[in-house]
Amino acid sequence: MITVKRQADLLSVNRTSVYRPDKERRESEENVMIMHRIDEIYMKHPYFGYRRMTRFLRDHGFQINRKRTRRLMQLMGLEAIYPKPNLSKRLHAKYTRPYLLRSLKIDHPNQVWGIDITYLRMGKGFMYLFNIIDWYSRKVIDYELSSTLEKGFVLKCLKRAFSRCKPEIMNSDQGSHFTNADYLELLEKEDVKVSMDGKGRATDNSRTERYFRSLKYECIYLNEFEDPRALRKGIARYVQFYNQERPHQSLNESRPDQFYAHSFEQIAS
Repeated sequence: MITVKRQADLLSVNRTSVYRPDKERRESEENVMIMHRIDEIYMKHPYFGYRRMTRFLRDHGFQINRKRTRRLMQLMGLEAIYPKPNLSKRLHAKYTRPYLLRSLKIDHPNQVWGIDITYLRMGKGFMYLFNIIDWYSRKVIDYELSSTLEKGFVLKCLKRAFSRCKPEIMNSDQGSHFTNADYLELLEKEDVKVSMDGKGRATDNSRTERYFRSLKYECIYLNEFEDPRALRKGIARYVQFYNQERPHQSLNESRPDQFYAHSFEQIAS
């Protein structure tokens, strides 16, 4: 069995300082380190469900069963990549909406916004990032960090973004943060159409997923943000860099901010 100390060495994590930020629920240092590893594996293999993830972890020396892997992936917000328990199918179906973007030509800013949540590791635990990205320009419209997966941080960020501008269509996955009355009522109030990815179809939200990959490989994995304060500063720096300085191949090497603003100038003229 691989020891906690050995796992910490393999993952380059300080084992004496790993804790769960949420006071109401703390994960063991071993579980947090496994979650960090799951995050890295998932970035490379987003099609891994908990069964394959368990096999992969076992092959790399982790003594873990499927039940534990599944719980940790749920805690990380990765439950959508495998079938959920059949406890609330009717209730879930009540709040799901069809995917509206298939064959849609996206040709102007604020036509479609993509939203999603991802797990971000820290030297001392982890947080969750909710992100809004304009699909046409790839500009990060807004984001919010939280130490828990309570839906309040999603609604807070959306309301702040809507105070400045809003999309014609909002696209998300079928996660619980987006298949609930509060979320749908907010979008209806703002006259925003709701689009949701097909079940198990990560490619339906590919632009948002690509941004998360860039964020993690270019920022999170290259730095050891020890606590929420350091992580917030790091994310703020990266978003500024991504929007204002980082050339984007799909935009003919333009920057998202530049492309977003220029598109409005073209529309006006």
